[in-house]
Amino acid sequence: MNNRLQLVVVPATALLAACAPQGQDPRRQAGPNPWLPEPRQFLLPPMSVPKAIGWKAGESPHVPAGLKVQALATGLMHPRIVYGLPNGDILVVESNGPGTVPFRPKDYIQGPIKARGGAKAKGGNRITLLRDANGDGVPELRTVFIDHLHSPYGVVLVGDTFYVASTDALLAFPYTPGATSIPGKGLKIADLPAGPINHHWTKSLTASPDGSKLYVGVGSNSNITENGLDVEQGRAAIWEVDRATGAMRVFASGTRNPTNLAFEPTTHQLWAVVNERDEIGPDLVPDYLSSIRRGGFYGWPYSYWGQHVDVRVHPQMPNLVATAIKPDYALGSHVAALGVTFSAGQSLAPAFANGAFVGEHGSWDRWPLNGYKVVFVPFVNGHPNGMPVDVLTDFLGPDHKSVHGRPVGVALDRTGALLVADDVGNVVWRVSAAKARPTA
Repeated sequence: MNNRLQLVVVPATALLAACAPQGQDPRRQAGPNPWLPEPRQFLLPPMSVPKAIGWKAGESPHVPAGLKVQALATGLMHPRIVYGLPNGDILVVESNGPGTVPFRPKDYIQGPIKARGGAKAKGGNRITLLRDANGDGVPELRTVFIDHLHSPYGVVLVGDTFYVASTDALLAFPYTPGATSIPGKGLKIADLPAGPINHHWTKSLTASPDGSKLYVGVGSNSNITENGLDVEQGRAAIWEVDRATGAMRVFASGTRNPTNLAFEPTTHQLWAVVNERDEIGPDLVPDYLSSIRRGGFYGWPYSYWGQHVDVRVHPQMPNLVATAIKPDYALGSHVAALGVTFSAGQSLAPAFANGAFVGEHGSWDRWPLNGYKVVFVPFVNGHPNGMPVDVLTDFLGPDHKSVHGRPVGVALDRTGALLVADDVGNVVWRVSAAKARPTA
């Protein structure tokens, strides 16, 4: 994109953002029954992207009273996912998308503006290992665990096999407890949808509690099928992979971008955080946290939040829309939820003993901005119950025109501390109790 085009596009987009309707109180859209206004149509979607400025020495996000936050690792290359191994080692997936071919005029407009918020930072295409043997939040060892990957994202260990979901393939690596590196390219288990457009490049990954199945989240290849239905084959879906045979099948569909997956520990039910569609207003459509039913259809592209029809999609599919499942819990429109992990009996404080931590990367097409924090959704008897609670905040600058960092993946370490990947600050944050608790 040349400089002349940039000078034309950015002021025009700023003007559209200034004229766009403002979003309402995000709390109206938290929970099982969010407020859903009438959709709006735009020639170009309003865009509000704060400038990425990183963290200065001594700066950090904030936590509630009774907790403390510290940097577990700094100087990373676009960290996206954090994952704890059974021996206590922490893995950090450093990655960014491989790039995609601009397909429509709006791609040339949105790309440079999103880059302002750190979206185009160089990813490491590797997995880094951190070893914090005494659990004090200061790793004694930092080393490259697996290198030269192709835009990796989801990871999971099952027995002695470590799986990596790169942007175009599911890979398997042999793992020995305590190993600090794994050489080689890994064994390809399955191809994953990619291609020259590859609109949602991330592939989330988890394993069933018994380890027999893998689940891979694959996002759509567009906002709302504007790139054609032929490029959506196998996308906007959660796939189930049989570890014994390698057989794959769609477990659930209509999930526009299932960015992270986790099993609830008491019911062993699969849950996902899903990013919904854009460009119909600042308060549409809420991103969500939901249980995922086998064979379930969750609306995309034909409808949202159950049977609310998206009139932009042609042809319409009323029979399919009639089967669309309403998600369990709305997180708010455009929060861009990218991480989820359950507290699993490990807690920072009693208030966080039972529920899900969610990393919200933050909006790019809404004002006021939404997300840019980590929240906790309380659960009772395996289901969400109550409003989300802020856990890690103040990633945004005070004027909301700049951003220090953006949270992505979340995980728990062996002490019960919460780990948060920050892909703009290039940090992994560790949130723990202000007073030390017994190791879980």
